[in-house]
Amino acid sequence: MPTILKTYGLRFFFFSNETTDLPHIHVEKNNAYAMYYLSPVEHATSYAFNAKDLSQIRALVQQHQTLFLTKWNEFNSQ
Repeated sequence: MPTILKTYGLRFFFFSNETTDLPHIHVEKNNAYAMYYLSPVEHATSYAFNAKDLSQIRALVQQHQTLFLTKWNEFNSQ
């Protein structure tokens, strides 16, 4: 479960067993969880984040999209 980024108390990561799925990133903070697809950036699912949090997360995913896609591709090409 590689962690790619930690910022604003959020942890951005992906699971190592998701190699056949579309590129996406998981996000957690305390007991809240979300998942965003990376290309294009699109909200997939969430639990316990409010609308303001989800807006901030989406902006961060867009800001770091290249990093997340690079790490996804590096990990899944092994």
